Amino acid sequence: MAEIVSGKNNKNLTLENFVLIYYLDQIIAQANLRLATMSDNRYQLIRREAVSHGLSGLEIDVFDLHSNKSRHISSLSGGETFQSSLALALGLSEIVQQQSGGISLESIFIDEGFGTLDQETLETALDTLLNLKSTGRMVGIISHVSELKNRIPLVLEVKSDQYQSSTRFKRN
Repeated sequence: MAEIVSGKNNKNLTLENFVLIYYLDQIIAQANLRLATMSDNRYQLIRREAVSHGLSGLEIDVFDLHSNKSRHISSLSGGETFQSSLALALGLSEIVQQQSGGISLESIFIDEGFGTLDQETLETALDTLLNLKSTGRMVGIISHVSELKNRIPLVLEVKSDQYQSSTRFKRN
């Protein structure tokens, strides 16, 4: 039994990786619900089955439904990477809430990444985040992208000079 649990089995899979794969599959399933909306059903996250760098089954690829091919995540553009990362973060928060026995994750903060997005992708990502409000979540966006200021209902502006910083709330 000790050998099987330690990875000496036909899949070279430790008990730890088995459990991680179980949860990763759930996270990916939730993430794909968001990613489908953000990418117009073009992309799906998939768990790589092959062993790579000792991370048996723990690496993620992206399946492109337009080309019908699996792509390594390093081949994604900045906008595609942002969408995939956002989908994974939201999928993780959903699974944590489902599995945690009552823990509620009511706030999410996104720090940057918006500068890599074209206008259409920016709108889609922002719509996704603003729609989280309907589920009772508060979304904080930390960004220097000026286009966001017009779409976000309440903005906390932080200004700083050489000696001090100041803040103010602004409603749109």
